[in-house]
Amino acid sequence: MATTFSNRWLLKLTLALGCLLCAPPAMAETANFGSRSLTPGFGLEDGSVTGYTGGSYSFSALANRDELGNSCLGYGDSQPDYILTLEQDFTALQLMVDSGGADTTLVIEGPEGFWCGNDTDDFNPDARIVGENVKAGSYSLWVGTMTPGDRQNYTLTISEEVGADE
Repeated sequence: MATTFSNRWLLKLTLALGCLLCAPPAMAETANFGSRSLTPGFGLEDGSVTGYTGGSYSFSALANRDELGNSCLGYGDSQPDYILTLEQDFTALQLMVDSGGADTTLVIEGPEGFWCGNDTDDFNPDARIVGENVKAGSYSLWVGTMTPGDRQNYTLTISEEVGADE
């Protein structure tokens, strides 16, 4: 009888381990600096986060180009800096990095693919991305620099006012 019990136990253990090994990876990602959830009408304090760049992971390994054909440039950590959850659809969102003038980049992975941003304009090397008709869902955000391993402190500001500086 002991043999039957241990054979059943061994079979159950084998099946349990097989299920664990075949299960898809967990969808929840962790972020270097945390997460935010936003709904339309959020305040400035809810849309402002801080962090620092660093790492030698090439963002082109995430995506060579985004949905609009922009190159995904820069270097940072392989793990996202933030996880942004949009509880509802947004008409428009602007994400701006302020590092005090360092050459930053921004990569966003969301339900509809990637967005990649570099210089805000000809005079500001900090990254900026503007999205229209942004769908509810979970978005992974990476902030980086054009130089591998370059550490820059920054503030990332998310706004519903497209074109607003902060």
